[in-house]
Amino acid sequence: MKVSVLPSANFSYSIFLLTGFPGLEWAHHWISLPIFMGYFVAILGNATILHLVRTEPSLHQPMYYFLAILAVTDLGLCMSTLPSVLGVLWFDARMVGLVPCVLQQHFLHSFSFMESAVLFAMALDRLVAIRFPLRYASVLTGPRVALIGVVLGMRSAAITAAPSLHLLTFDYCHPGALSHAYCLHQDMIRLACSDTRFNRLYGLCIIMLAMGSDVLFILLSYAVILRTVLAIASAGERLKALNTCVSHILAVLCFYVPVLGLSIVHRFGQHTSPLVHILMGTVSVLFPPVMNPVIYSIKTQQIRRAIVKVISLGKIQ
Repeated sequence: MKVSVLPSANFSYSIFLLTGFPGLEWAHHWISLPIFMGYFVAILGNATILHLVRTEPSLHQPMYYFLAILAVTDLGLCMSTLPSVLGVLWFDARMVGLVPCVLQQHFLHSFSFMESAVLFAMALDRLVAIRFPLRYASVLTGPRVALIGVVLGMRSAAITAAPSLHLLTFDYCHPGALSHAYCLHQDMIRLACSDTRFNRLYGLCIIMLAMGSDVLFILLSYAVILRTVLAIASAGERLKALNTCVSHILAVLCFYVPVLGLSIVHRFGQHTSPLVHILMGTVSVLFPPVMNPVIYSIKTQQIRRAIVKVISLGKIQ
């Protein structure tokens, strides 16, 4: 497994090798079944959320607009890795060129940062709804929520642009294959023989500043929410207010726990089986898009009603 470099007068053309499940190549078709089902559930679930928010008047509220933005982000996260993952497992299509690899890691990391930012925005949405209920609809109007979504998307794409452009200028001469069935920034700089100090330092800084600040502000938001809820006199009203946050808290855990687990494995699991790294990588990419629509469909009464309504209309027709 080597990275082949074809020299040119000005730069090198590179071909990278993606990794499936080492030692289990004979079982790739069987392994692909649950992974394919995960992608299918994620795409169907998030597309359903988008359809319901667009067509159901009762869901035309700020909370569900943010949920729609989260669904778009989850779809982007899925589509960033689906072609290469299923290509490796179904067709043993392991070779990928430099430009497609850079584009894939750019979109993958951009949507990951976008997911983190949207979860923070949804925490603010819950804060405004609970602390300022009378001003909620006037503060978070539809156009403002859409603008927030656009700004968060541009922010996520911008912060990953610089390291992605640098990847295009590197020479890749170290032997080895990428660690997953998709391209990652840290994998690519591991195989580079150019000076990668900027990418390493920049990558660490944006993770700490972007995702770190998102986590910090989510925690601060819930500290204020908890303080506000505890000041409510009625126990029933306190429980009702907290119940509106359960789905979001579960979504936050579904995103950050796998990311934290993958980081720990990469940092301290150098001597663990490559299968552990690959499994954790697959879970961190696929678990949030699968679980988010499931969580909101189960825990949110308005979405359950909208789903039942669509199913009932389908049976009548």
